[in-house]
Amino acid sequence: MEEKQYVIDSLSIDESWRVFRIMAEFVEGIETLSRVHNAVTFFGSARLKPDDIYYQKAENLARLLVQSGFSVITGGGGGIMEAANKGAAEAGGKSAGLNIQLPFEQKPNPYANINLHYKYFFIRKVMFVKYAVAYVILPGGFGTMDELFEALTLIQTKKIKSFPLILMGSEYWQGLIDWLKYGMLKEGKISPADLDLLQIVDEPEEVVKLIKKYVII
Repeated sequence: MEEKQYVIDSLSIDESWRVFRIMAEFVEGIETLSRVHNAVTFFGSARLKPDDIYYQKAENLARLLVQSGFSVITGGGGGIMEAANKGAAEAGGKSAGLNIQLPFEQKPNPYANINLHYKYFFIRKVMFVKYAVAYVILPGGFGTMDELFEALTLIQTKKIKSFPLILMGSEYWQGLIDWLKYGMLKEGKISPADLDLLQIVDEPEEVVKLIKKYVII
């Protein structure tokens, strides 16, 4: 009985200390990213290579955004994240990478000039949305969808101030838009105004113009 009680107490202590680890990640993120202004957060697949058209568009877009006075935030890994950090860094801008500990895929890219490392997904997600003036979502997988729909939910429910949610790549995203329109909207699961939260753009120059319509620097 005493041994069982000791195990329970040990687990309780471990849970308590976890709270301090969570607090530490929040504090570090806030202190670091509070110096990153007018940031556009990029999402997209970590699996894309430099010869992929969307990698190249992400790199070019980040470069153009920095030249227009914006900063860049990414998840800090490869693919689209690497491309955006690279384009921003080469243009001389601030480029943050918010890395997450994963058993596969996620390795920090060498281009972010501001680096943070997270154990907890939910803290990292708070940092993405807290310091973003816009989201640019390029083709990606489950993680990309997660970030997109969380932002949509927060804006729809007015938990955060609305900001541009830009889907880059009409060919990739059109199927999703059709499902939202002819599935969710048609069946009354969302309202027409909810669909207006998303905008599809293909070219980097058009993305910059769109963001500058909403954000005054």
